[in-house]
Amino acid sequence: MPPALVDSHCHLDFPTFEGELDDVVARALAAGVTRMVSIATTLGAEPRVRAIAEAHAPVLYACGLHPLHVHEEPVPTLEALEAIARHPKMVGIGETGLDYHYSAQTAAVQQESLRLHCEAARRTGLPLIIHSRDADEDMARILTEERAAGAFACVMHCFSSSAKLAEEMLALGFCLSMSGIATFPKSQELRDIFAAAPLDRILVETDSPYLAPKPKRGKRNEPAYTAMTAQVGAEVFGLTPAEFAAATSANFDRLFVKAAEWSRRNLDSEAA
Repeated sequence: MPPALVDSHCHLDFPTFEGELDDVVARALAAGVTRMVSIATTLGAEPRVRAIAEAHAPVLYACGLHPLHVHEEPVPTLEALEAIARHPKMVGIGETGLDYHYSAQTAAVQQESLRLHCEAARRTGLPLIIHSRDADEDMARILTEERAAGAFACVMHCFSSSAKLAEEMLALGFCLSMSGIATFPKSQELRDIFAAAPLDRILVETDSPYLAPKPKRGKRNEPAYTAMTAQVGAEVFGLTPAEFAAATSANFDRLFVKAAEWSRRNLDSEAA
């Protein structure tokens, strides 16, 4: 059997997966991806993502307002996020964050939304899931300020920013998530950033349907391909695939405590 992995970030509600989810989940399980977290990028998408999680045992979910959607939906209220967080399979706040590459004109609203999601993470005890692109300085400043205002857990999803931001996020106690980008031939600098990080702060993800790892680059990504990124991750850390899978799965359970508890309960019930 392949080593058990977690795809800590995917988008199973996107249209490219419509009508194929049973097969997508089955292929993930066959590849050793025993759990996957599907992300709702708006509160409007939450019912659809929740339904996927309810229909597929290996799927958990998270919800927040993606920075690229702040012009489409109002910043959610704390009460709305807290209400959604009561669902037993809702395990993270986000993704939220800053994206100045595509939407620098909405920077002020993105920052307002990010701070609100930080507070939601504090109130719910769920980890914050961060998207960051071309916004390193503001990201470091805001997360440092918010972390000083009260503790919360956090993962920098699909990390592909600078070594400086990685160091700053690790200093705050946050995690970095490795995506298919780390497998690309021109990503040696990124692989070096991960290699310099503590192993116990590393997660792995697909961000599917985007960013398929080598050798699937250019094709639709899916959770099963987590194993390809994990293979490269194992090489980066000088580990066997089984050792890297065990480490990143343990890291996921420490960060996503509610997901770990849900998994344990269900494993116990299956064993009984």
